[in-house]
Amino acid sequence: MIPEHSYEMHVRNEDDSSDKGKLSAGKIFYKPGIIEEETDETSVFDSSIVETPMLYTGSGFLRPPQIHPSSSLHRIPTYSSSIGQTTIYRQDTCRSRSHRHGVTRRTRRRAILKNGECNILKSRISQRRLRFLQDMFTTLVDAQWRWTLLVFTLSFILSWLGFALIWWLIAFTHGDLEPDHLPPLQDSANWKPCVFNINDFTSCFLFSIETQHTIGYGARTTTEECPEAIFIMCLQSIVGVMIQAFMVGIVFAKMTRPKHRTQTLLFSKYAVVCQRDGELSLMFRVGDLRKSHIIGASVRAQLIRSRTTKEGEVLSHYQTELELNADGCDSNLFFIWPITMVHRINRDSPFYGVSAADVLQERFEIVVILEGTIESTGQTTQARSSYTTSEIMWGHRFVPLVTYNRERQGYQVDYSKFDETTQVDTPLCSAKELDEFYGSQADRRSIESAEHPQQQLILKMPDRAPTTEPKAENKDGDFTVTL
Repeated sequence: MIPEHSYEMHVRNEDDSSDKGKLSAGKIFYKPGIIEEETDETSVFDSSIVETPMLYTGSGFLRPPQIHPSSSLHRIPTYSSSIGQTTIYRQDTCRSRSHRHGVTRRTRRRAILKNGECNILKSRISQRRLRFLQDMFTTLVDAQWRWTLLVFTLSFILSWLGFALIWWLIAFTHGDLEPDHLPPLQDSANWKPCVFNINDFTSCFLFSIETQHTIGYGARTTTEECPEAIFIMCLQSIVGVMIQAFMVGIVFAKMTRPKHRTQTLLFSKYAVVCQRDGELSLMFRVGDLRKSHIIGASVRAQLIRSRTTKEGEVLSHYQTELELNADGCDSNLFFIWPITMVHRINRDSPFYGVSAADVLQERFEIVVILEGTIESTGQTTQARSSYTTSEIMWGHRFVPLVTYNRERQGYQVDYSKFDETTQVDTPLCSAKELDEFYGSQADRRSIESAEHPQQQLILKMPDRAPTTEPKAENKDGDFTVTL
């Protein structure tokens, strides 16, 4: 019986140590999440001995010859190395790179924060205030709540005060505010004002509020004496309706923005790299906390890193689209429970030549975007997050979190395991080197099979039932049977 979980490595003979075309034994299958580190002041091998992986020979699993690394050769978990301050040493790498012990790996500045906000600061915009004032509605919707409420309050107070001043001027020019024409003496003086019961500016302010909001207490009313008063009353009613519609629309749009729906859309805290169906894969998890689903949900991922063109131009924020799939489907999801998105690291992937050691040294950011239509409102929403090199866990896999609850007769999602991972056997080399390793193994088997054909055993199921009629009988009574 072959063990279900085994370790496999490619062992090189000492005579082939100068052959740089082959892969070394130190960068294929090791224990889960294990990488190696070496200081500069010591050699690679000495008298100490460490445990080595299992070797698959075709007839069983044997332990290869023990490797003698230096005393400074350490084994550390991959996930802790990606966060801590450490470097990686790989034997016989295709890239010559000097590593020093204790070198701090630089962390890339984020373009997208973990909460989905864009970490973009814009400066030196010509006519910035004029451009934003021309789109006042969007400016107030995007503004913080304290500024929106301040504009909401000032719009009403200033309109009340402005029209109160107009009413006071109408009363003052008509003579309604003279001592002999005040409300207590208007009947005796046979005086007809523009507005009844106006004594001072306070009375004009109260009448302005009653007119704009059609309160109509009945104490203050306009008369036919002043045509300008009738015109101002109609104008204030129209302006009041426009202000109410504008400000209520801003508050409603701000409260019902699809952006708030993203608070219940989750991305896993870390992305993981492990093997799936024989290929190295980059994976992250997405989930939805609400019962109302996201219709037509789709997930995209983009890689942001620097790139140099053939002409020598440095593109510091070059974006590359990553191909995603989930459970045999494309990036369009039937989003009813948390789903693990998978990016297969193949020849078309920008990570095809990236190994576990390269992840610690290179600087890039993976931006993930979830888009869809909110089922309850019909609005389109977009949730964003990102993963830097310190948030990629090599040699880990997400644990299952969906189970069937027999008592409640339904599928139960345990969101306490949403970010939980487990260590698995994962090659530390790149996908390109892994393909070369598998290819060299296949070529070696074919050569060995050609040199020793007598050791081949080919089993083939017949298309029809075999016949067991004896063709000849020897002296011992044995039969030669033709199948």
